[in-house]
Amino acid sequence: MSRIAYVNGRYVPHRDASVHIEDRGYQFADGVYEVCEVRGGRLVDERLHLDRLERSLRELAIAMPMSRKALGTVLREVVRRNRVTDGIVYAQVTRGVARRDHFFPVPAVKPALVVTAKSLDRARGAQLAEEGIAVVTVPEIRWARADIKSIGLLPNVLAKQKAREAGAREAWFVDQDGFVTEGGSTNAWIVTADGALVTRQADSRILRGVTRTVVLAAAAAEGLRVEERPFTVEEALSAREAFVTAATQIVMPVVRIDGAPVANGAPGSVAARLRQIFHDHAEIGSGRESVGA
Repeated sequence: MSRIAYVNGRYVPHRDASVHIEDRGYQFADGVYEVCEVRGGRLVDERLHLDRLERSLRELAIAMPMSRKALGTVLREVVRRNRVTDGIVYAQVTRGVARRDHFFPVPAVKPALVVTAKSLDRARGAQLAEEGIAVVTVPEIRWARADIKSIGLLPNVLAKQKAREAGAREAWFVDQDGFVTEGGSTNAWIVTADGALVTRQADSRILRGVTRTVVLAAAAAEGLRVEERPFTVEEALSAREAFVTAATQIVMPVVRIDGAPVANGAPGSVAARLRQIFHDHAEIGSGRESVGA
């Protein structure tokens, strides 16, 4: 079955999907995006993702391309048309199409919206979680507003490529003070030797991950002590556990950092438990969103 994309009001075959060459996303990375997990054909944490999308758009003075209700309908329809049971749906909003100029177009143009969806292998994700992943560290070279989910991801691309070339699956950005900010596409966590769950506070240097938010709720329900603060690579290497979170990976144990093992080099029990209970604390869409509904 050919994939289907939504592009500015039309559902089109993925192979034919295109945007204008003067779309400001293409010219300036002038836009934002969201990635929402699909589980059992239903959207996971749709409300939180749309909240963050609206915030990112406000920070860049871009209008919502349509109402939240209409956008939710488009997201679910793209999932349905692509028959995605387990996977992701991706939404991108740019400022729109205008003559190339650094200034915002006057009068304002209609924001551009693209939505795609694809299936992911849940069993493969579970296998990776059983094994754990490796990360490498890279200097923090991103702009100072990582809290905006911008499509300007070149530093992330370079970091992820460095990870791949080193045989790792993720890269952690490290700021000039030696503290881990976050991963190339994930939030970073450790479990200290005395059992505290640590992740950087949600300031302008990291994205307030939706999965991160749900994991914090799950941790509270489990009675875990949580510290939202920076941590160093050295602290991570001396930790009991490390892991990353993202909509595409849920909770993924980290077992090696820059080639050195974390603890005994195997996934830990805290990450395993948080992964196990994550969807008990997430908001799962209603049954009418199921594939084929």
